[in-house]
Amino acid sequence: MSFSAPQRELSVSSTEELRERAGRCLERCGATLSPGNGPRVAARSPITGEDLFEVPAADPARVQDAIAAARSGFMAWRAVPAPVRGALVKRFGALVAEHKADVAELITIEAGKIPSEALGEVQEVIDICDFALGLSRQLDGRTMPSERPRHRLMETWHPLGVVAVISAFNFPAAVWSWNAAVALVCGDAVVWKPSPLTPLTSMACAALLDRAGAECGAPDGLHQLVVAGTDGGQVLVDSPDVALVSATGSERMGAEVGPRVAARLGRLLLELGGNNAALVAPSADLELAARGIVFAAAGTAGQRCTTMRRLIAHDDVVDELAGRLSDVFGRLPIGDPFAEGTLLGPLISGRAYRAMVEALSDAREQGGEVLAGGGRREAAGYPEAYYVEPTLVRMPAQTELVRRETFAPILYVMSYGEFDEAIALHNGVPQGLSSSIFTRDQREAERFMAADGSDCGIVNVNIGTSGAEIGGAFGGEKSTGGGRESGSDAWRAYMRRATNTINYSDELPLAQGVEFG
Repeated sequence: MSFSAPQRELSVSSTEELRERAGRCLERCGATLSPGNGPRVAARSPITGEDLFEVPAADPARVQDAIAAARSGFMAWRAVPAPVRGALVKRFGALVAEHKADVAELITIEAGKIPSEALGEVQEVIDICDFALGLSRQLDGRTMPSERPRHRLMETWHPLGVVAVISAFNFPAAVWSWNAAVALVCGDAVVWKPSPLTPLTSMACAALLDRAGAECGAPDGLHQLVVAGTDGGQVLVDSPDVALVSATGSERMGAEVGPRVAARLGRLLLELGGNNAALVAPSADLELAARGIVFAAAGTAGQRCTTMRRLIAHDDVVDELAGRLSDVFGRLPIGDPFAEGTLLGPLISGRAYRAMVEALSDAREQGGEVLAGGGRREAAGYPEAYYVEPTLVRMPAQTELVRRETFAPILYVMSYGEFDEAIALHNGVPQGLSSSIFTRDQREAERFMAADGSDCGIVNVNIGTSGAEIGGAFGGEKSTGGGRESGSDAWRAYMRRATNTINYSDELPLAQGVEFG
């Protein structure tokens, strides 16, 4: 890893240039910024920290209308054969592939991701459409033997209803698509409330899906986009006409949403905080480990739910590894994500920057030593843009600060002596999303993946904590929420199960040998 010397003051794209680029992308995707006197939200770019457009927003009444429209669409869609439903998702995936560059550019403008990461996110949308298309012919139940003669037991799966998708800014297209593509194939309707920080990306994606629906003859109202604030989200959470709420966000958000949905006996799929860690054993390939750690800790400016936030390295290697990481962290190219060579774009907002500053202050108070980074790079002419240096902090112990998630590129380094100690440190946080171990010892790798090893939903060996593929179910345990999205059998969350008993005899025997008359 070799990079040029850091530039202290950054030159970034102008707000006007970003506005023009975003406008062209929206137009090509078929999305329009309709005029009107109703509520609006600001579409803003973290690249400059300035507003680009005023976007129409949904008030609570509009959200209620969207739920009603989706419910109407569902009543027709549920009777459509699943392979026919798959044709809609197939067409949507093809349209996204056609407009891949446009959607990725909007992600870079609104979320600050570098183009390769933005393009990778759009590829996830395309991939989940491929996955869901195949799934449309595999929504299988099972047949079980009955204890009664000439009887058959079987399970069937049916569409659930209206699915509310509440997504976060850091993956403004992918996480929605994980839910929407699978839900649509399962026969559900979708109401999408994206993050108010990324309305343009959601408008482009929704426009492409609307086009696919029109071309495939899908029912009206099947997918609804509502750009709304907290009040709009509360309508979705509380509505008895929403069968499943799939929400991605902070642990605080999940703690508020969960009891409200449970109070009406609705279904929940939560993807919340991730205080992810890697263990580095004495046998590890340190060059491989360093490469995996740098991307996991600094990619997307530390704003992934799977970002590596804790590094637990063996006493024999911790100093050498920390030295390697300090050197690389100090030379990572930071700046305008559209500039060639940039690897770290901006934090999403001033609020995120202030949380990072507060965390570093707490780290010092709790005995931490900043080994690299921690500073801010000014963007010339744009005081509300927040570019920060990825930060490596050596901590003497897993303090209260380390046990909470700070959504910024801060990596806390700790050491261990015995493997059981390492696992205890790893699991000693409330969150349980993603984890990894770097080792050449198969016994350690197997132990880390065993029941008494990592307690996370994602457990990796010799790769970092970031970079999940859509073929595997994505999600975590503990305060991460316990939900699963995307691959594997995650489709079951979007359907209801019926157990059927079929009597093909002329008799009527009762189960368990019961006699009645």
